[in-house]
Parts: sequence; structure tokens; C-alpha cells
Amino acid sequence: MADWSRIEALPKERLEALFAADEGRLARLSLDVAGIHFDWSKTHLTGDAIAAFEALAKEADLAGRREAMFGGKNINTTEDRPVEHTAERGEGKTESVQRAGMQHARMRAVIDAIEAEAFGPVRSILHVGIGGSALGPHLLVDALGRESDRYDVAIVSNVDGMALQDVFDRFDPATTLLVVASKTFTTTETMMNADSVIAWMQDAGVEDPYGRVIALTAAPDKAVEWGVDETRVLGFGEGVGGRYSLWSAIGFPAAVKLGWDQFEELLEGAAEMDRHFRLSALHENAPALAAFADLYYTQVRRCETRAPFAYDERLRLLPSYLQQLEMESNGKGVTIDGQPVGRPTAPITWGGVGTDAQHAVFQLLHQGTHLVPVEFLAVIEAGDALDPEHHRQLLLNAFAQGAALMKGKQADDPARSYPGDRPSSTLLLDRLDARTLGALIAFYEHRVFVSGVLLGINSFDQFGVELGKEMAKAAAKGGGDFDPSTTDLIARAGLA
Repeated sequence: MADWSRIEALPKERLEALFAADEGRLARLSLDVAGIHFDWSKTHLTGDAIAAFEALAKEADLAGRREAMFGGKNINTTEDRPVEHTAERGEGKTESVQRAGMQHARMRAVIDAIEAEAFGPVRSILHVGIGGSALGPHLLVDALGRESDRYDVAIVSNVDGMALQDVFDRFDPATTLLVVASKTFTTTETMMNADSVIAWMQDAGVEDPYGRVIALTAAPDKAVEWGVDETRVLGFGEGVGGRYSLWSAIGFPAAVKLGWDQFEELLEGAAEMDRHFRLSALHENAPALAAFADLYYTQVRRCETRAPFAYDERLRLLPSYLQQLEMESNGKGVTIDGQPVGRPTAPITWGGVGTDAQHAVFQLLHQGTHLVPVEFLAVIEAGDALDPEHHRQLLLNAFAQGAALMKGKQADDPARSYPGDRPSSTLLLDRLDARTLGALIAFYEHRVFVSGVLLGINSFDQFGVELGKEMAKAAAKGGGDFDPSTTDLIARAGLA
């Protein structure tokens, strides 16, 4: 087990005192990588803290684990698989990079065929998937596709029929292409939604609706068995985990919406962050420093949550994306060798959009009893064509909130006092484009990896999502051994 004693013994100084004692603090805790400025100076990281984490990283063999990941070794030990999402952007084992390149070429050929109307007139893309097969593509389309008029794209994940009905009311089945995204091509919610889309097309008189289906999967045989022609199946490797898969064929709806050139820019931005993570010393390595701050707050300050706030409407889906990436990856209770971790692992990730969140949850952040590390994300270049004062006020609010959290304010009236000493970090993007967004998402992926290695856990399995699904399937078949409350609820809903 790793020795955390040096980290747990770190002094708990106030943020303002740390600034006062170190004129070089801002420079030491700031980095510029791939069009993103990172500022951790308003966290409680210090030179001593970073040195302690570097020592822990050496003990945990972070460098070796990192090289094993990029080298295509089977570091996902519980599933005996490699972790190869970086190969999708050209950074990994040679054979895997080559395979990914061929799969991308196939993906591009299908997009070229759509643009040439080989599928007939296509105006809309209806993408059904769930979890990592939906969150990543949805983030990309929402963040980057607002000005694109190439195709209307809808991404549906929820099995709730209202989600599909909303799209059916807007789309014409005669000009809609169905994209089914499932790594195993057995995901219950996705396959039910896909069947309903096929029925919608059939009811509308669409000839050969299965001929208007693209499958995105690591199980091509299952897709063909379901009815998709093999020429319309886009594959990716078993080593590409669902929540890390937007770089693969799972990113198809984004590539269709944005155009192939933009998808390639996304990959190159991620590859730039890959190279930075792989080659930079830890004290000047953005994913490592972010993970050190995360671990400081969970292990030393016992913070149970962390909150990213996007001060840009285009990044409104980022907190939801990060919830899966961070909590599904590191929300574990046992080490990589099956022993109890014995300490906190992933914090609960939550967040929102500024400035809306300031009028909803910031009361707790400033004056509540919970210490919550906050992460501000902002973009220097505005994405709108309105009066520049809109964007100026947006950025000023983001920066002022971080300053207020740190400084606080004392008042004679306790109800009007702010304790201050509340940490925040800031990620300031030059602009929001495909390349920078690719780098940003890759940064979060590697940040999760560093935390997992230092905690001694496997960040790449997700067995915790299985039990509930198994019990739901049993209930659907009229079986299952349920407690009295659940049995009563099933009966009251008329499901028994």
C-alpha cells in the first residue's frame, strides 16, 4: 500500500497566507498547454505538497503505468484488456494506431457516402446510445455544432419514450439516418430505442429501414445479426472503453455534424495533450497537477465533492460528461489487487453553468458548511455576435467568484460574513474550437488516470453499473428476489 502519511501531514495554511509568503506562487502553479491556461494558485497546493505527491507517484510507479497504457499493455486487469483510447488519436502502440487509422478511414468513407446521398437524401441523424456512447458525442455536437447547418443531429439515450417522441415530432423518417451506438450491441435501453426507431420508419412507409442504419460497435457480428449490413458497421477496439470512446467510431455523429476536418482537429488537440502528459515532468504536467489537487482535497481535507462550472453556454454539457468520466472511472472501493482501498476515492462530481449557478448553488459554496473545490472554465474569445459587454460580464463574474471564494469577507452580522479560504482552479481557453476541446477532454482523461494510479485502483472497469441492470432484467421477466418495498412499488405501477 502507498504511504500517504507525508501528504496527510501537510500543514493547512490559508490561501491568502500562501500568496503572501511566495511571490512566485502564481507562476509556479500556472501552465499553458494546447491553447488552455491552467491556474491552480487558488488551491492549497504548495511546493511541499507537489513534492509529496511526486514521491507518492514514484512509489506507485505512475511513469511505468503511463508507459504501459500508451504501450497497449493490459492495464485493465479485471477485464484483461489494454486501455487504448489514446491510439484513436495517434498516440499508442503502433499496431493499435494503425488499426484506429483504418477504422477512421472507413468512418470517413461512410460520411462521404452520406454526403453523396448514397443513402438517399439525408437531412437528420438520429443517434441512439447511452452512457459513453451518448455523453461524449452529445458534448461535441452541442459545443461545436451550433453554427453548422450540415445536418440536424439528435442524440437520444434515455429509454423513456418521451425522449424519442420529441425527436419523432421534429424529424422526417424519410430523410433520417439511424445511428446505433453500443459497444456490445446488447445494451437494453439502446436496442429498445433502436427497435422503436425502426418501427417509426416502417409505420411511415420507409422502404428497407435497416438500409438506413449505421452501427457503431466493438461487436460487429452482433450488429449484422440485428440487421445492419456489414458495410455500414463501424468498429472500434475492445480496449476503447465506453466513456473514453468519443475519439473512435462513437464520435460519428459529431464528425457528420462538424465535417471530417473538424473531427481530425479534435483528435490532434487530444494528441497534443497526450504528448504533454507523457513527456512533461510531474511538477509542470497539467493532468498530474490537477490530480494532485483533487487528491489533496479528498485525502487531506476530506472533501466529498468537487464542482466544475462552465462560464460558457457551449460547455453546458461538460459537467454531465465529467460525472461519468470521473465517478465511473474512480468510484471504486477496492484496489487493483482486490483489497479494500481504505481511504476516499473519487469525489462526487457536480456542477453547472455560470452565471446561472451563481443564483442557485453558490450560496452553499461561499457560506455553507461543506468545503467544495470549485473549477471555473471560461473562454477568452466570445462565441456570439452580441454586444461584447455580454462576454465581458461573463468572464468578470467567473474571475470574481474565484477571488471571493478565496478572500471572503468579515462582517459584524454573522449572516453576512464569508469565511473565505475556499479553493478554486481556473481553466481559461483561448477559444472554443475542435482542437482546444480535444485537448481539454484529453486533459480530464489523464487527470482521472493519475488519480487512479495513486489510489491503486483500476480506473477502466465499471462493474458497479451491472447489478441494477441485472435486477431490472429479472423483474422484466417476472422474476427477481426483491425486498417488500420494491415488490410493492412494482405492483403499484402495474408491472407485476
